Amino acid sequence: MSLYYEDVTTGSRHVTPEHEITAADIAAFCRLTRDFHPLHTDDAYARAQGFPGIIAHGLYGLALMEGLKTELRLYEESSIASLGWNEVRFVRPILAGDVVRVEMEFTAKRQSGSRPAGIITEAVRLLRGEGDLLISAEHISLIRLAP
Repeated sequence: MSLYYEDVTTGSRHVTPEHEITAADIAAFCRLTRDFHPLHTDDAYARAQGFPGIIAHGLYGLALMEGLKTELRLYEESSIASLGWNEVRFVRPILAGDVVRVEMEFTAKRQSGSRPAGIITEAVRLLRGEGDLLISAEHISLIRLAP
């Protein structure tokens, strides 16, 4: 399924399948980004800072939100570009063993003034378990008009 601009209905919601965060995921993100802060690598250090163990990078969570949304294949043939993320808030730490999902809602849409495309706005939330909010953000995308 691929949503084009005309298919997007403000207020409609989508939920991704769940994904389990692993210590290996966190370590891989450390290697990829070269961010080896001890909160992400040293269990004793993280515990001394008040966490139950190592925590994932906030940016890992944000990137995962986009990846989980991509698995929904909403814009498989219609995506042109991400125009950015606004109002990103890291609300709770992401821990190894957390099972997370993304809930998103279309909150606005308008036609682009400079090209034959539409700009859509999504409220995106990364949730754990029964609904603990981990990250909230607004995502803006440029997508094609229907062929």
